[in-house]
Amino acid sequence: MSDDENAANGMGAQRLSGACHCGAVHYSVRLDLTRTIACNCSICSSKGLILAFAPETDFVLEAGEAKLREYRFNRHLISHMFCADCGVETFARATAPNGTPTVAVNVRTLAGVDPAALAPIAHDGRAS
Repeated sequence: MSDDENAANGMGAQRLSGACHCGAVHYSVRLDLTRTIACNCSICSSKGLILAFAPETDFVLEAGEAKLREYRFNRHLISHMFCADCGVETFARATAPNGTPTVAVNVRTLAGVDPAALAPIAHDGRAS
């Protein structure tokens, strides 16, 4: 089944586009939105992030690299990337437990995706 057929059926990975609020940073990514999380760590909860994960090989930063700023906190394992103009965090980079370079996408920055239609799993990031 193609990505378009999966999207039509509401299942599996699909190619999506996203951007920050001002549009300076935009990207495309192949994601499975049936697997999202709502983390309760201090940064995710304060920003209201809903996250979906993809291997870095499925993520393409299409514009705005010069506008990106990085923020790391706690153990400095996650590189939170936000637009220097509008302040929106579009994605973060990290390494998955299996060693794969991974991108955590802020689902709220994806075009045409209704976050209210998702069922994110609660993740206890405060305990990490």
